[in-house]
Amino acid sequence: MPAAVTARISPARSTAVAARVGILLGIAVAICLVTGLISHWIQHPPAWFWWPAHPVWLYRVSQGAHVISGVVAIPLLIVKLWSVFPRLFARPILGNPLHLLERGSIAVLVGSMIFQLVTGLLNSAQYYPWRFFFTTTHYALAYVAIGALAVHLAVKLPVVHTALARPAVEPSADSGTASRRVVLGAAVAAAAVVGVAVAGQTVPLLRRISVLAPRSGEGPQGLPVNRTAVEAGVAERARDAAYRLTVTVGERTAEFTRDALAALPQTTATLPLACVEGWSVSADWSGIRVRDLLGAVGDYTGGDAVFRSLEQGGLYSRSALPESHVVAADSLIALRLNGEDLDLDHGYPCRLIAPTRPGVLQTKWLSSIEVR
Repeated sequence: MPAAVTARISPARSTAVAARVGILLGIAVAICLVTGLISHWIQHPPAWFWWPAHPVWLYRVSQGAHVISGVVAIPLLIVKLWSVFPRLFARPILGNPLHLLERGSIAVLVGSMIFQLVTGLLNSAQYYPWRFFFTTTHYALAYVAIGALAVHLAVKLPVVHTALARPAVEPSADSGTASRRVVLGAAVAAAAVVGVAVAGQTVPLLRRISVLAPRSGEGPQGLPVNRTAVEAGVAERARDAAYRLTVTVGERTAEFTRDALAALPQTTATLPLACVEGWSVSADWSGIRVRDLLGAVGDYTGGDAVFRSLEQGGLYSRSALPESHVVAADSLIALRLNGEDLDLDHGYPCRLIAPTRPGVLQTKWLSSIEVR
């Protein structure tokens, strides 16, 4: 790099700063990656995947950590890019094969990271200014980012090790440039502020100060609503006096009116409604245990249960409840929420509520249940 260009680079834009911010960014990305994979596998489970029904707050914590760590990564990525930006244009641009591999991995890594963080942030606000399906694209690009990061670390690890081992030289007080400590402190402070600013949608104690949280617990019966009955096109069918819930267990099938469901033994459980956007709210749900309703129809001997909604053709108009959740004592066909009949937008006449499940799999406006 020409000396004239080097002289204009702030001492804070050093390999040492990039390495230290990179460590923090790596921790945030690792948490975001692991929790994101968990959420995807819960919704689209591979044959080998198993997710427990308890403790009931497990998915709430996992997905809350996913969104918070993703938001925290944004200012860290900005500072990381700021610290290395002048060196991205150092000559030679291409150079030898190792240099070319480094530049290529950086380009793919930066592009995929920016895409993941920006689209993830917009998803948490339920704003989709694109035509692709967010979930599958977000999942696929995660592996692209992992691959690019692995290549980048393999190439840069010796440089990072040297930068962390070497004492950093701070600029003099009258140099007019920011010190390494100031830049690192600003990065940590910015990450903490944005983390707290969204954490309230998961952590109730932070709700009043989480000014950027898209969901705060407001909504009918104290719970937010992502999709209303009108938007799902089920309002009339859900209110129809002819409504029946069809339950099939093996060769036996039975139909239940809402009054018939209410006449069965009722159970109340305190469970969080936790959504993939990162928000979660605990509530008291009352209804029939799933295992009891299946037992009232036939001999349930195990297996997953498929729940279908009155909604026709929606992406989440059906869900499969694993056997471990079917037999859980707090998996309910809910009729009441916080001591009141379910609001229409919360799934009236009845809905599924089970522990450690994403909200999109807590099927509302149930029309049928079938054991495979």
